Formats: sequence, C-alpha cells, structure tokens
Amino acid sequence: MPSIRSLTVSGDPYDLGFQHGQAYAEPIGRLTEERLRLCATDDWARAGVHHQVILDLAARCMPYHHRFDEALCAELEGLADGSGVPMVELLIMNGFTDFVDALHQHVVDDPGGCTAVLTAPSESTDGRGYMAQTWDMHTTATPYVVMLDVRPNVGPNVMTFTLNGCVGMIGINDAGIAVGINNLYTTEGKKGVTWPFVVRKMLAQTDLDAAMAVLEGADLAGAHNYLVMGPDGQGFNVEAVPSLRAVTPLETTIAHANHCVAPELVNLERPRSELAMQSTATRLEQARAFLNQRSGQINKDVLIELTRYREGDGFSVCQTPVVGYDVESSGACVMSPETREMWAVWGLPSEGEFERFVPGGVEARG
Repeated sequence: MPSIRSLTVSGDPYDLGFQHGQAYAEPIGRLTEERLRLCATDDWARAGVHHQVILDLAARCMPYHHRFDEALCAELEGLADGSGVPMVELLIMNGFTDFVDALHQHVVDDPGGCTAVLTAPSESTDGRGYMAQTWDMHTTATPYVVMLDVRPNVGPNVMTFTLNGCVGMIGINDAGIAVGINNLYTTEGKKGVTWPFVVRKMLAQTDLDAAMAVLEGADLAGAHNYLVMGPDGQGFNVEAVPSLRAVTPLETTIAHANHCVAPELVNLERPRSELAMQSTATRLEQARAFLNQRSGQINKDVLIELTRYREGDGFSVCQTPVVGYDVESSGACVMSPETREMWAVWGLPSEGEFERFVPGGVEARG
C-alpha cells in the first residue's frame, strides 16, 4: 500500500464533520452502501433482513447518541451534509459491528477482528508505556483507511486511525490519552450508543479517570473490548457489553483478541463458527508468547514487529484471507501516550512502512 492518506479538519463540531464529508464524499457513499449490504448477510448479521429494518433500528439509536454527546452528533450532521449520505446511514456505517450485535439471530462467522496489546513502562527499554494493535476487517474495508487529524476549537487535538466517514476508531490526543479497540460479540445487542462515539468522547478527555468514566457511563449498543492508557503508562483493558464492564488494570502486559476472557462475560457472548474461534484464539496465543519472550525489551520497533508477525499461511497477528475467512489486516498502529506519538501503516503491516503522527502536528514530548 502507499503512504497512509491523512486529512486535517478544524473548527467547531459541524465544521469537523463537513470538511471530512466533503473531502471523501464518494468513498463515504461507497463504504456506507457496502456496510448496509453486509448487514443483510449471514457472514455478518442477518441474511435477508429488509433494508428498512436496518434503517429503522438506526433511527431508534439516534436519540441515544444525542443524549450521549451533542457535539459528536453535530459532527455526524456535518459529515452527512458534506458527503450527501443521510445521518442515519452514516450511523450504521460508523457503528457497523454494533448493528451486527443488534441484528443477531444466529451463529456468526465473525469475518473480522483485531489483535491489541498494552505494555507497562516496566516492560519497555525506555521506561514508557505503549499500546499497539492491528485493525482487521472485511477485505473491502481496506481501501477506506485514513488518518484523521482532528483540531477542534474546544478540547484536545486528536489523531485517529479510522475510515472514510467514521468519526474515529483508534486514537491518541495531545493530553496523552490513547484508546484502542477489539470487536466482541454479545447476545445483548440493543438500541444504544455505538462504539466510535465512545472512542471519540474518550479522546475528548484530558485525564485517564475522565476517559474511563465516559466508558463506564455509556449506554452501549453492542460489545467491544477497549484498551485505554494515560501519559504516565497507567492503563486498563475493559471488556464491555451493554450490561457489564470487566476492567483489568495494566501491570506488565495485556494482549487481547476477539473473545472475552473475563469469566463473567463469557456466557454473554454469541456462539461463533469454528474458524472464527480458531482465529481469535490463535492470535491471542501468538501475541502473549511474543510479549513473554521480550519482557523488559519492549519499545516501538518491537511492537511494530508484533503487528507484522505471521506463521505460515494460517491465522496470524498479521492476517491475510484464508479459505472461508475473508479477513485481512487493513492496517496497524503503535502509540506512546507519554510522547503523544502514533506510528501507523495502511494495509498489511508486513508489507508497508510505519509513519509517525502527532496530534495537532506539534513535536513529541519526552
């Protein structure tokens, strides 16, 4: 892949969205259409579900978003006006995997997932905490990856690795708050707030406690695992479903894939296909082994190496499609909250060069 595309947006919330929507109107329309189509397939949610059923569900979710964060709703409105894609359809495209939960009716094939890690300062060569992850999804999502440099009139600057038309997926702000994500599946999918809104509101905070409070108080629509770290290297892994949060404080290293490990959440997961379970279990085992072998020797370059890790042609941290499992690593990133730096790559991490980004374009700290 070429260098990752980037876009800087600035101003009030509506302006942020309008600039984003206007810059990528055509790809936003295409990706929205693709994700609406996938909502009506058994690979993802529910084969044969009528288009209007999906739109009606999104419309019923919209009031939850207004109550959660009016500024982000204004940004979504700007995205709609700039791209020409209706807000309700953009909400589905943004929160796609949450709508998969809400529409569930069967065993999912789970064509998508990420491998993510948190490492404490005590585990690194430079005394800094790090977060890293791949971003794996349906192969048709890869062309839409973009680095969004958000410079609001009010609040911290944010650098987010995301998709055309999505307010944010993975990111870091200039206060040193970093947020990563893994998709989970739950039987509890419902009307509620979708995960990109949660990530962006967490990244609007200037301290770790405030970011964690956003996650704790969100009326979630679906299930995700959130990785959160502050500038001093303190971090948490949070498996979250609508009714429950399982919080694990960072001590040394934490690796996570796409299944719950907290006992109280395991029974709230939806059953998945054999291939889907093999993928998440294999990637988690690989990440844990990689980190264990490098205890005390972790830094940015080592974590980039992890995102590129492959074992033959099978399931790996750096994922390529296999027969019956059309998933690839559409990109990856490594973040240092202490220095406010992110290094990111578009496409397979094993085939691209990571580039450095800093929220607001300022020089790194530390």
